[in-house]
Amino acid sequence: MMKTENAFRTRPFIGLLWLTALLIGLAGCRTSRQAGSKTDETGYLSSKVVLTVPTKEAVLTVNGTMKLKNGERMQLSFLMPILRSEVARIDITPDEVILVDRMGKRYVQASRRELKDMLPKKATFQQLEKLLYAAARPGGKNTLTGSELGIPSLEKGRIELTDFSTKPFSLPPTQLSSRYQKVELHELLEMLMRL
Repeated sequence: MMKTENAFRTRPFIGLLWLTALLIGLAGCRTSRQAGSKTDETGYLSSKVVLTVPTKEAVLTVNGTMKLKNGERMQLSFLMPILRSEVARIDITPDEVILVDRMGKRYVQASRRELKDMLPKKATFQQLEKLLYAAARPGGKNTLTGSELGIPSLEKGRIELTDFSTKPFSLPPTQLSSRYQKVELHELLEMLMRL
């Protein structure tokens, strides 16, 4: 559900989604919980996701889904309210992050090496998996806030994961047509700084 009419302006929306990817990546190094054997035995984990971020104008709330295939890939997909069509996707593998802006037909593809100065050294794909499996366990921490993750600029923002499932699913790599324009990481960071 969207709580502001201007929430889908491309630049702020992309910035918020990029921050979400960083939040999740950073969260991977902040947890000490271990993955539970019951939730990770299938090698698949999925859930619903609600991202809530206060902006200068209003509070932005976007629903979506998370899918994780052990050791391979995690995808966050954010959906437009009512129409339920995908507006953005974040695809994270052990080696790279791809952020897709479906509305603006743009994407950023960054390797782990390119992100090394932005993420803590211990923020790995394996730590991300541990975080997500810990959240899926009964009584697990399934809501992460910016302040808990040590990101003061997003202290009131939060990511909530619910309705976990370990049923197998298909999770192909994100493929984009030639209609999408690749944007450099520094361009996206400049957009972020203007939020």
